[in-house]
Amino acid sequence: MKVQPKDESHIVAILPRGEAIRNFIQSGALDSVRSAANLTLISVVPDRSTIEALESKYPRVIALEEDRERYPVRILRDLLDMAHGRNLWSAAARERWRLRDAEANTSLKRLKRWGKKAVCLPFANRRGIQLLERCERRASRAFRVSDKYSTLFRSLRPTLVFNGSHVHSLVAIQAVQAAQWLGIRTCTFIFSWDNLTSQGRIFPPYDYYLVWNEELKRQLIDIYPEIRPDHVFVTGTPQFDFHFDSSAYWSREQFCSKVGADPARPIVLYSTGMPNHMPGEPLIVEQIADFLSGMSDLGPPQLLVRVYPKDRTGRFEELSARRSDILFPAARWVDTWLTPTEDDNRMLTNTLRHVDAGINVASTISLELCMFDKPALNVGYNPPGMDSVRVPYARYYQYDHYRPVVESGAVEVAWTAGEMRVMLRDALVDPKRRSAQRQQLIRRMFGDTLDGRSHERVAQVLLTLAAV
Repeated sequence: MKVQPKDESHIVAILPRGEAIRNFIQSGALDSVRSAANLTLISVVPDRSTIEALESKYPRVIALEEDRERYPVRILRDLLDMAHGRNLWSAAARERWRLRDAEANTSLKRLKRWGKKAVCLPFANRRGIQLLERCERRASRAFRVSDKYSTLFRSLRPTLVFNGSHVHSLVAIQAVQAAQWLGIRTCTFIFSWDNLTSQGRIFPPYDYYLVWNEELKRQLIDIYPEIRPDHVFVTGTPQFDFHFDSSAYWSREQFCSKVGADPARPIVLYSTGMPNHMPGEPLIVEQIADFLSGMSDLGPPQLLVRVYPKDRTGRFEELSARRSDILFPAARWVDTWLTPTEDDNRMLTNTLRHVDAGINVASTISLELCMFDKPALNVGYNPPGMDSVRVPYARYYQYDHYRPVVESGAVEVAWTAGEMRVMLRDALVDPKRRSAQRQQLIRRMFGDTLDGRSHERVAQVLLTLAAV
């Protein structure tokens, strides 16, 4: 049932990251909000053209700028995040703890790390975390660096302040907590499926939460038992809505023309990961290209590499220059605030539609391949010569969010390069072999939210909350 918001409903939407612009501007979610309520947008500014486009669509657009917190607040948040991770102690939390230990590679850094651990460990329990959080909230107010948002909200009198990405809230926290101090309801969107078990404590706590699916809702309530279940709304995520917009679909010939591929030959997608988490990945990519070149009876298949859009290291440039048989279409993101473009949304959707199989290291792309019923293979072995103790690729498949994907049988994990060669051929010869498992995984994870309308559900929940 559509809610008719009150005339005085006024939503302030905060977009603290480029992906939030994709999720809520490019999807049309905030267009729906604007049509039914007053809307003020507070957004990061990736470039001049983006801000001009926003100003042409919305009546009030305010640039979001980061205010560096004072030291007492920063140290309290650091300790609270450490205590939260140690209490949660998920596989990802253990890995983060190990990496922070490894990064303390000088005597001074080790001393600081030891000191923080000594202080936080007694608080690594529910009661201790609650105490630290109360201290952090009071310190945030006592040591606040600005009253600009309090002044702004007194003028605007919003009925709801919405943060489009909880995990990127450091740049948004001044605005969010100013709303809370004034008694204005706050809401946030849990940005991704791995964030609750992999990305640390939610700062600050909110009144309402929007999540991808029922499993994330359950996790959120388990980890934060103070959150009321009726304050968590399953909307799906607008980032997948683009995949179900048939008006953006290209023919295979159109797609292949754009990426330089031969439409008559199979295409395998390799989606790269974060360079600090997957060092040496160019070696794996080249090895897979060699596997495919040896499958002459199948085409041979072509390798298309989608470099992680946030990777600005240039680590694939040498391989791209040396191996003309590997396709490297550009990921079209604006570097500032890591902002996806609408062109890249279409490119990703059509890539998923037209590839014959996909390979990655424990990525969300696995889910997206399953949405299109494409074989998804995962790399569980380290690149040649890469220390498996320092960065073990296999460990990522023990993470709480990804382990059920592996257990579902919807994806295959190759634990050796030899297994990858065999799995890759099998996937191309018999692409429907795990189709039932893929479909079952997607049904279990997303229910009926993969309909291209998550942006509408988000807008409807925001309008409902603003009208309460």
